[in-house]
Amino acid sequence: MRVPLSWLREYVDVPADAAPEDILAALVSVGFEEEDVHGFDLTGPIVVGRVVSFEPEPQSNGKTIRWCQVDVGEANGGVRGIVCGAGNFFEGDKVVVTLPGAVLPGPFPIAARKTYGHVSDGMIASAKELGLGDEHNGILRLTELGLDPEVGTDAIALLGLDDAAIEVNVTPDRGYALSVRGIAREYSHATGAAFRDPALRDFDELEHPAAGFEVAVDDRAPIRGRVGATEFAVRAVSGVDPSRPTPPWMVARLTLAGIRSLGILIDITNYVMLELGNPIHGYDLDTLTGGITVRRATPGEKLTTLDGKERTLDSEDLLITDASGPIGLAGVMGGGTTEMTDATRNVLIEAAVFDTVTIARTARRHKLPSEASRRFERGVDPLLPFVAARRVADLMVELAGGTLEPVGGALFSEVFLEAIDLPRGFVSGLIGIDYTDDEVSSALETIGAEVTDTDAGWEVIPPSWRPDLTDKWTLAEEVARIHGLDRVPSVLPTAPSGRGLTEEQKGRRRVSNALAAAGFVETPSFPFTTSERNDLHGSPSGESLPSVKIANPLDGQAPYLRRSLIPGLLQVAHRNVSRGLTDLALFEVGAVFLPEAGVSYGTAAVPPLAVRPDDDTLAALHASIPPQPRHVAVLVAGNATPKTPGHPAVPADLSDVLSAVQVVAAAAGVQISVAQTRRAALHPGRAAALTVGGVEIGYAGELHPEVSAAADLAGRVLVAELDLDALLTGAADRVVVASLSGYPAATQDVSLVVPADVTAGALAAALSEGAGELLESLRLVDDYRGAGLPEGAKSLTFALRFRAGDRTLTAAEASEAKLAGVAVATERFGASIRD
Repeated sequence: MRVPLSWLREYVDVPADAAPEDILAALVSVGFEEEDVHGFDLTGPIVVGRVVSFEPEPQSNGKTIRWCQVDVGEANGGVRGIVCGAGNFFEGDKVVVTLPGAVLPGPFPIAARKTYGHVSDGMIASAKELGLGDEHNGILRLTELGLDPEVGTDAIALLGLDDAAIEVNVTPDRGYALSVRGIAREYSHATGAAFRDPALRDFDELEHPAAGFEVAVDDRAPIRGRVGATEFAVRAVSGVDPSRPTPPWMVARLTLAGIRSLGILIDITNYVMLELGNPIHGYDLDTLTGGITVRRATPGEKLTTLDGKERTLDSEDLLITDASGPIGLAGVMGGGTTEMTDATRNVLIEAAVFDTVTIARTARRHKLPSEASRRFERGVDPLLPFVAARRVADLMVELAGGTLEPVGGALFSEVFLEAIDLPRGFVSGLIGIDYTDDEVSSALETIGAEVTDTDAGWEVIPPSWRPDLTDKWTLAEEVARIHGLDRVPSVLPTAPSGRGLTEEQKGRRRVSNALAAAGFVETPSFPFTTSERNDLHGSPSGESLPSVKIANPLDGQAPYLRRSLIPGLLQVAHRNVSRGLTDLALFEVGAVFLPEAGVSYGTAAVPPLAVRPDDDTLAALHASIPPQPRHVAVLVAGNATPKTPGHPAVPADLSDVLSAVQVVAAAAGVQISVAQTRRAALHPGRAAALTVGGVEIGYAGELHPEVSAAADLAGRVLVAELDLDALLTGAADRVVVASLSGYPAATQDVSLVVPADVTAGALAAALSEGAGELLESLRLVDDYRGAGLPEGAKSLTFALRFRAGDRTLTAAEASEAKLAGVAVATERFGASIRD
C-alpha cells in the first residue's frame, strides 16, 4: 500500500519535519513491513511559463519543430527561447517550463543546448515527463487542469510534485490497512498522534434514499453458507461533466499511490477506494435497464469485462446484473456495456460488501486480480458502504459539476460483532510480559474495540474493520503489538530433561552426513511422479503396483506420489546435465509412499485442538494413510575422477555406487551383503540386491541404457536405493564397542577358483564366516577369467588382514584362520586354492 504523505497528514497529526523514513519506522513498530519511499524524483527550477509566440520550422527529417518564445517571469530571466516538438499548444497558453539546472525523472538533467539551429534555453514539459502518468499526448496545458497561475509560479508545488509516498507491505489479515484511513490509524497507534477518522459523518448526511432504484440480492448457491453480498448501496448523481480536468492534487496523489489518472469520474471512485478502503464502482445510469440484482452466474453465461475480454462464467461467480443480463463481476471488474465514458452524464454509484471467499475464487479463476478484489477478499468494513457512496457523490458534485439526486437503493444486514472473553492474566502468560490490566484494556480500546470489565477478565467487542480479531489469542497479539514488540524478551526455551533426537533421527543424520562427507550432494525433490515411473522404479519386475493419486495435484501430468526416489534424482541429474554439469554424485533422503493392494485409505476424523489424542485416535490416524518409509538413494554419472595433467579421467562404474552403499552401511552400523539380481530398470548382469541379515533392504546397479536415454542422460548412470528405516531398525540392537589393538597385523592373500556364477559377495561371506574373529578385514583385489582355468570357472583373489587384541599373531595362526575360511568356501561352492 502506497500512501502519499500529504494525504496521510489530513487524517493524523504527522510532524511537519518528519521524514518518510521516520513514518515508516513508526509503522514498523506496530508490525508493518516497510517497502520503499516513492516520489516524483524531480528538482527545480520548474516554473509556470506563458507562450508568447512560436514559429513553426519544418525539418529535413520530415518533422516540424516550434521555435518558441516563453515568458517565465522576470525572476527567472524573462522571455526565453525554447525548441519544442509538440504541436498541441497555442499562443498565450500557460505551460510548465523546466529551466536549465532542473532534473526530471530518469534522471534527465535540463541544460541550455543547441538543437535544430537554435539554443534551447529550457524545455516545455509534458505530463509524462513530469512523472504524472504514462500518457504522452503532448505538452501539459495548465488550462486543461483548470489552472490559471501567475507566470513564474513554482510548478512543483502547484502540481503537488513536492509530495512523497511511503509504501508498506500489508499482510492478508489486515485488509483495513489497504487505505489511507487504515494507515493513518496505525500511525496514531504507533505515535499517539491525534487521528481523525474520515468515515465519521453525521447520520443526516448518510441517510440513504430507500426508493427510486430497485436493488436485490438473489444468491441461491452461497459458498459455505455465506450470502454473496451483505451490504449494497447505490446513489445517483446527475448532470456530471466527464470532460472536466482532474485536479492536480488528486492526480499527484493517485500517481504516488500507483494508480493512473483515467478521467475525473473514474479518478474519484479510485480516490475514495484508496482513502476509505471500500472499492467503488460507477455505472453510466443511462445504460442501465431496470434495477440491479446480485446473483450467481449460470454455467456458460458470458460477460465482456472492462478490459475488453469476453469471459465464460462459472456457477460460483457472483454477478451484478440488470434486466439485460450480467453487467459486472461483483467485486472484481465491471462490464463494458455500462462503463462510464466521455459521454456519461448521469452516474449510479455502487458501494458494497461482498463475501471474501467468493471474490478471491472469482479473481483467481479468471486470472483477474484488481485493486477492488484485493480489498474485498481481505474483508471490508461493513459500516463503510454508505459513507463511501456519499463521499463519491460529494466529490462528483464538487469536481464534476453533478447534482446529488434523491434516488437510490440499499440492502444491508445487521452488523453483529460477537464479544470475545479475554481472561485476566492470559495476555501476560502468552506473550511473556507482565502487562497491567490498564495496559491490556487501553491497548484494545486504542485499536477501536469495546472493552467491558468482568470478574474473570474482559469482554471485548472488536471494531467492525478488524475481522481478523476472532479469539483471545489474536487479542493478545494486538496488546503486544500496540505496546511494542521490542518488549518481548528473547529467551531460549529450556529443553526438558531426556529429550532430544530419537535414535532413528540420529541415524538418518549420520547417513546424510556420511554421504555428504564422501562427496555426494543432497538434492531434495518433489514427491510427485507418474504411474509409469512408479511401475518402472517402484517394483523389481516393472509390474503395476498400487500408487497414491492426489485429488488436486500441482501438476496434472504427475498426479501420483512416488514409490521410489530414483525418478526425482533422474530429473535433478537431467537439469544439471542440461546446464553443463556432467560429473554427478547425488543423493536424497526422503519418504516414499507404498499403499498396500486391496486396502482402502481415507481421512480419519481430525481430533480437536488443545486435546492430546489417545492411543486409539493415533492408531486410527496412522491407519488412514499408507506406509511411508524413508529411503536413501544415490546416483553417480560422468567421471568419478576428473582428468588431470598426466592422468586420464576415470569414468564412474558400479564400484562407485557400491562404495556409496558401504558408506551408508558404515554410518548405519550394519554390514550389507551384495548379491546379483535382476530389476526392470537396471542393466541385466549389472544389478545387485542389498541385504542385511538375509533381508533385502535395497538394490544397486547400472540403469538400463533405454532408461538413461529416456531421462536424456548419456553414458553410464549408476544408482542405488535402500530402505533407510529398515536399515536403521536392523542396526537398532547392534551396539558394538571395540577397542583398538596395539599389536601388528598379519596379512595374507588367497586366490580361490570357483564356478563363474558364484558371486564375489557370497564367497567373501563364506571366507569371513570361516576365518572367525581374528579376521579384521577382507577385500577383493582381482577377478581373473582367462587361460589356465577350467571352462566356466573364475579366480577371485582376496587380501586378508588378521589381528588379535592381546598378542602378536604368528604366521601359523594367520594361515590356520585363512584355511578355515577356505574350508567353508569349499564346502559351499566347491572352491579350491589356485596354484
